[in-house]
Amino acid sequence: MATLLEQGLKRDEPTELVVVGRRRGPGIERVLMYLLLIIIAIFFIAPLIVLISTSLKYKAEIVQDTGIIPLDPGLENYQQLFSGGINFLKSFTNSAIVATVGTVLTVALTSLSAYAFARIDFPLKNALFSLLITTLLLPGVMFLVPQAKLIGQTGLYDTLPAFILPGLAGVFGVFFMRQFFLGIPVELEEAAYVDGADRFTTFRRIILPLTGPAMATLSVITFLAYWNDYLWPAVVCNQNCTLPPALRQLQGQFKSTDDYGLVLAGAVVAAIPVLIFYMLAQRHIVQSVTSSGVKG
Repeated sequence: MATLLEQGLKRDEPTELVVVGRRRGPGIERVLMYLLLIIIAIFFIAPLIVLISTSLKYKAEIVQDTGIIPLDPGLENYQQLFSGGINFLKSFTNSAIVATVGTVLTVALTSLSAYAFARIDFPLKNALFSLLITTLLLPGVMFLVPQAKLIGQTGLYDTLPAFILPGLAGVFGVFFMRQFFLGIPVELEEAAYVDGADRFTTFRRIILPLTGPAMATLSVITFLAYWNDYLWPAVVCNQNCTLPPALRQLQGQFKSTDDYGLVLAGAVVAAIPVLIFYMLAQRHIVQSVTSSGVKG
């Protein structure tokens, strides 16, 4: 019978050592980080929970302040909301149309303008861009009266285009998209030019597919701006209002009776489209933030 030495074990052959160690648990830093994130999440979610629960309460229960959880939840506030005298459904539809159309047009126009500032050389380009950036430092209320006069002179008062047109000149969108365009290699466009593509074809088929995350982020910002805008619609609307002025009318209409359940029901309905839109675009927003923080 052969011995172990005769089976080929030699001193100079490397031996593989398998070290079985104890698996380390999460460190104290990670536990503290998760705890902090949970506290922040509760801080932001708690008002939303109170908002929804209060909208499901009846008036007597709200006055008695029985706690966060409704004792007898019901949809009476929502039924009264859509059957009330302020035509809440019409205001909701107006906000949906204004926010959707305004977002599409704003993103399209700002993308074209930003691409021109990023890639096309024309006289006074830098001076004009600096002038546009300067307007971001000015308060928006400065343009309220001139814009209202222009809307009145064009006969668009109390119409949906009056809510959309002033927001199309989105200087922030031009700046945001321009910075993203500058991060795209010029060699991609030069290769398209060599293949015979013109500038607009290159922009449509090469550049736009690469700017999906940035356009999604800008779409969310623009949609929120249109959806939550109160001051401008309150100036140019009379009967054909959007949702924020309608919610203010709802609060003023029932303020004497302290019908806060009805007001909070309107706030819940107004928040639903925003949450849905953000959930759909969340992946693109994260991708935009990630790609903008990586240089290569």
